[in-house]
Amino acid sequence: MGDASSFWATFFLLVLVASVARGDPLVPALIIFGDSVVDVGNNNNLTTLIKANFLPYGRDYVTHRPTGRFCNGKLATDFTAEYLGFTTYPPAYLSPDASGRNILTGANFASAASGLYDGTAQSYSAISLTRQLSYYRDYQMKVVNMAGQARANDIFSGAIHLLSAGSSDFIQNYYINPVLRGLYSVDRFSDLLMSSYSSFIQNLYGLGARRIGVTSLPPTGCLPAAITLFGAGSNQCVERLNQDAVLFNDKLNSTSQGLVQKLPGLKLVVFDIYQPLLDMIRKPSDNGFFESRRACCGTGTLETSLLCNDRSVGTCSNATEYVFWDGFHPSEAANQVLAGDLLQQGFDLIS
Repeated sequence: MGDASSFWATFFLLVLVASVARGDPLVPALIIFGDSVVDVGNNNNLTTLIKANFLPYGRDYVTHRPTGRFCNGKLATDFTAEYLGFTTYPPAYLSPDASGRNILTGANFASAASGLYDGTAQSYSAISLTRQLSYYRDYQMKVVNMAGQARANDIFSGAIHLLSAGSSDFIQNYYINPVLRGLYSVDRFSDLLMSSYSSFIQNLYGLGARRIGVTSLPPTGCLPAAITLFGAGSNQCVERLNQDAVLFNDKLNSTSQGLVQKLPGLKLVVFDIYQPLLDMIRKPSDNGFFESRRACCGTGTLETSLLCNDRSVGTCSNATEYVFWDGFHPSEAANQVLAGDLLQQGFDLIS
């Protein structure tokens, strides 16, 4: 059975490559929502401390300049756009690039420190998921004005909509917020997040989206900064946090299955990034990496955003050897591996 699955996955991948080689993207547009894992610069335009528009962020990007991506180079969604046949990446919606015909092939509404729970974004002056959806409605009006209603509807229904959210709700809110922890157990807080997630998907569906992908939580207890903050001096993954992520992911899968049954014509794929990232962390050499406990930037134990800067002492010279770029975010090399996994898992969205 495994050999058959592998054969068909490889066959379909070859078909996709052939389609892209002919010059047409596999879908009309790529729309992105979420947090710092997929933010390409929206936070540059906000009054917030959660930014990445300075070196060494972006040092290995195509332009070798910081863009607002929380990475040394490309994000997993950048590689995804390439694999789908796009020649440009969806622009940050709050940037000057998101204008004119540039937005006909997509836009990025993600904001670092945002989450499924709007209170998370509000705590950091980021763009909440509710606000991102409002910007998407504004985006749709612009596309209709440029392309006409009929073509716009085809773009919205044919586009892949990607959502990455949840990590900030736990790492940057729940675990450090005694009020939230007093009000909710992990189980109940996850249920609260599922309610927000379900509403978001149904609202997207109501706006014409029919192809939606959502990423699971990563092994949050293995993020270098999480080990530093919550590991009680250990250098090992914080299993309690990983167990919380597994609980959340189980709820995400069951909630998504319910939405597919409820909403006719909806293609909704939950992308598992937990296991692929855990595999890289546990067996880095199997994936071409040297270091998976420490990040590249600074000491590799905590630095993220403003703490990861061009004066950070100890920043590595070759980030391709590292699974993590900063305390919370994968390196470009790890993002490329993750994007390959996303492609294999997401065949239903492009078939």
